[in-house]
Amino acid sequence: MKASQKIRESIKEEIFTYTQVIDALGNYKKPRDVINTLLKNGDIIRIKKGVYVFGEVWRKKPYSREQLANLIYGPSVISCDYVLSAVGLIPEQVKTITSITTGRSRSFDTPVGKFTYMQLNKERFSIGIEINKTNNGQYFTANPLKALADKIWLDKRFKPTSPKSYEQYLYDDLRIDHDVLKNFLDKNFIEQLKEVYSARKINWFVDFLKREFTIK
Repeated sequence: MKASQKIRESIKEEIFTYTQVIDALGNYKKPRDVINTLLKNGDIIRIKKGVYVFGEVWRKKPYSREQLANLIYGPSVISCDYVLSAVGLIPEQVKTITSITTGRSRSFDTPVGKFTYMQLNKERFSIGIEINKTNNGQYFTANPLKALADKIWLDKRFKPTSPKSYEQYLYDDLRIDHDVLKNFLDKNFIEQLKEVYSARKINWFVDFLKREFTIK
């Protein structure tokens, strides 16, 4: 049996780790050499050190780039532009998967796309997290309002002068869809954002939302 076939029969999921490969190649004297050959032939693809997906020939179903985003660098949660695009808050199609993390900010260019990670402290990182389950696995994302708050907080270009200045930033610069945004508003969560961020930039964002959508 070929090594690639042995690995495919041993590993059921499309995303797997170095440890799983080593376990599958337990009978080989030099498993690292075998792995290098598999990589060279495109039977498996290294996303980063220790994380792999099957090459096209051996792939049984699509792998989840969102699930990969959680695995490449962590702890991390998909947020900001990627979430805003996915839920229709902004019109652009975002290919780079953007995430927040409690670690230092990082960026990874991989064979399956670019993944970026922006640092938040633990308190700001930990709220508004949702688990998304698909046929290809599960992954963590920020809820849409948290993703927007993260975008505002991390966007160094935006320097608001008052709650009123958010109107141009949201609708002209980010091109946020007003009607879609309305669907994601939650009074309790808005207050939670204000408490957890404890910063004028997000306080003004919350004040703008309350006035814009008459939230009392």
